Amino acid sequence: MKEEIISNEAPDSIGCYSQAVKSHGVVYLSGQIPLDPKTMTIVEGGIEPQVKQVFENLLEVARSSHGHLNNILKLTVYLADIAYIQCVNEIMPAFFEKPYPARTSVQVAALPRGALIEVDAIMSSI
Repeated sequence: MKEEIISNEAPDSIGCYSQAVKSHGVVYLSGQIPLDPKTMTIVEGGIEPQVKQVFENLLEVARSSHGHLNNILKLTVYLADIAYIQCVNEIMPAFFEKPYPARTSVQVAALPRGALIEVDAIMSSI
C-alpha cells in the first residue's frame, strides 16, 4: 500500500509524479529543483540560492509526511557541474545534523527548467 504525500509549502509537481510517496515506513521524496513554491520559477542568483531552495523544498515535503531532513537516509544530488558539490557541502550542515545521510552526487547533462541542482531522497518515517 502506498500513500501520496502532498505539501502546499513546496512546489507543485511539474509532471506525472507525486511530491513523495510513503510505503511501509519509508518515504520516497521526488527530485526537487530550486523552484520558488509561490512563483514556480527557478530562484535567481546562481548555485548558492538554488541549493538552499532545494533543501527548503525537501524540508517542506518531509514535514508533510511528519518527518524532517534528519530522517533522510539517502540523498541523490544531480548537478549541472560537479564543481558545485563544494557549495552543497558548505550548505548541508545548515539543514542536516550528523550523522549525515548517505549521498550520491553526479553531474548530469541537463536538469528541468535549466536548474543547476536537483535532489531526491529516501526518508524513514519511523
